[in-house]
Amino acid sequence: MLSTEGVLESGDQPCIQLEPLKSTHLPGKATPTGGSRAVSVENSPKVTANGVHDIEDRILRITGYYGYNPGYSSHRNASEGDCGPHSEMGFEGQTQRDMGMWPDVTHGEDGSESRPETPGSDTSIESQSYQTCGNTVLKVLGGLLMVLCVSSSWVGTTQVVKLTFQSFSCPFFISWFSSNWNIFFFPIYYSGHVFTTGEKQTPIQKFRECSKLFGEDGMTLKLFVKRTAPFSILWTLTNYLYLLALKKLTATDVSALYCCHKAFVFLLSWIVLKDRFMGVRIVAAIMAITGIVMMAYADGFHGDSFVGVALAVGSASTSALYKVLFKMFLGSANLGEVAHFISTMGFFNLIFISCVPLILYFTRVEHLGSLSSLPWGYLFGLAGLWLVFNILVHVGVVLTYPILISIGTLLSVPGNAAVDVLKHEVIFSVVRLAATCIICLGFLLLLLPEEWDSVTLRFFANIADKKSEEHGEELTESSGQTRSRSRANGTVSIPLA
Repeated sequence: MLSTEGVLESGDQPCIQLEPLKSTHLPGKATPTGGSRAVSVENSPKVTANGVHDIEDRILRITGYYGYNPGYSSHRNASEGDCGPHSEMGFEGQTQRDMGMWPDVTHGEDGSESRPETPGSDTSIESQSYQTCGNTVLKVLGGLLMVLCVSSSWVGTTQVVKLTFQSFSCPFFISWFSSNWNIFFFPIYYSGHVFTTGEKQTPIQKFRECSKLFGEDGMTLKLFVKRTAPFSILWTLTNYLYLLALKKLTATDVSALYCCHKAFVFLLSWIVLKDRFMGVRIVAAIMAITGIVMMAYADGFHGDSFVGVALAVGSASTSALYKVLFKMFLGSANLGEVAHFISTMGFFNLIFISCVPLILYFTRVEHLGSLSSLPWGYLFGLAGLWLVFNILVHVGVVLTYPILISIGTLLSVPGNAAVDVLKHEVIFSVVRLAATCIICLGFLLLLLPEEWDSVTLRFFANIADKKSEEHGEELTESSGQTRSRSRANGTVSIPLA
């Protein structure tokens, strides 16, 4: 140690005498004596005149050994039981950290330890974000494809009906025949479910599982008639009135008027289901009614045009009533239960409504003719397209966004208009075009979400904040450039408040 005890009292030249170290203990290093941490009184630090404990403190302070701080020498650590930052474990840990054996540990202000994020965690977070973005993109692309399929199938259904009426004018038989194809909804769903999930359930087991829609005891004859009859009747009325309207009006007019069912759904939901009142949807409903009146006025309030408008509005009304009742009684149904319910309606239509075409045949209201004279090609094509449309609507709501399915139904209006103009050479009047545009605009307003006003205000507020931040940055940059020019010219500019 460095000591002043060897200085001569006389006027001789002072000399420095190096004494052997009484302790070779380094900070953070285990003592060679069996790991004992006790320090004898003889080895206690000696304070010199300049305030430095010993030569060990000097060496550690000069070299900065492992982040040395004054007052934390080996003696002090030993006297405190080696619980400081340079304890036995700390030295070995530092060595192993240098060798890459232990991860670095940082100490916060509160003494808590925090380990840095590893590259693996960053990779997992990035992969999760990429997967989420990929799923969203796939869902949007699938929704756009679903929009095209829904619109195409509905346009095809409407146009095939018009072609069928040229040789076979029996709308109720066509509606009954097409509704019977709903029986295939559940088998198609079961096939897709087994293919996608790989579950080994028999069709009977899956059918019984989905029958819980009718109650805990499953489907009984009483529940079958009670639950299925009203919906099946509304389904048949909707299709029948739609077909009757197509006999009086063009496909474009009927498809546009049918879009009014969205406004009727809102009004019925507001009255019956006590849904939230929205002013923009009231405006949309008024626009739909205005379009209906303009469509009826296009050719005067008489003749086939007025009757056709009434039939199309009736079809939209029964469709809205069907949807509201379905939401009231079966609103929490999943896709399997919906497929089961629609197939059940197909069975009800085949069993109980088959008598109506026979009655119309014997009363000469609808003359069917011989079986060989029926246009089976058109009938099968129409029934298939109608089934595809129903499947796409119900499956698309589950797989994609419901708003896209509604947009697909709306796009059937310009699709039918293009076919009418190009193939049937239909000339639309200005009043009909205006009525169609008003109805479509009201339909789009009905697609706005419930919180559209707050979302819109928040969006514009964010834009305003961004513009103010950019303006502030520009002012800061311009003021900085002005000050730099002033310093270069030897002048000082004082900005005004």
